[in-house]
Amino acid sequence: MHLHHVQIAMPAGGEAEARRFYAEALGLVEVDKPPALRGRGGCWFRSGEDGAVPAEIHLGVEDPFAPARKAHPGLLVGDSSSLEQLAARVERAGFEVDWSERHSFEGYERFHCRDGFDNRIEVMAPGQERSGRA
Repeated sequence: MHLHHVQIAMPAGGEAEARRFYAEALGLVEVDKPPALRGRGGCWFRSGEDGAVPAEIHLGVEDPFAPARKAHPGLLVGDSSSLEQLAARVERAGFEVDWSERHSFEGYERFHCRDGFDNRIEVMAPGQERSGRA
């Protein structure tokens, strides 16, 4: 079994803000929604190399909207350098990056951020164990 996509809620009319975070800040590529689903609003984003689809996030309109404060997708990048570069890109786009739990998940380094709707997003990379860190 493989995960096909994760759906995250957004408010009606938030497509431009979704593009600002998911495409501009995270670097995902927007993909067309199937014609039968376009009238619902929202947008879909994908990361992929060589035809593979390792990550796909669907943003769907929810009314009334409430951001996911704890539930979140966990996106994986290749290494610590890529993680730091992506964090810098997210910050340059105007979003806050939280490193407070960087070494709290054994075997990984990570940061958390929030999209323009206040949904939580985790980005992680395989990391080295650090002595003295929980």
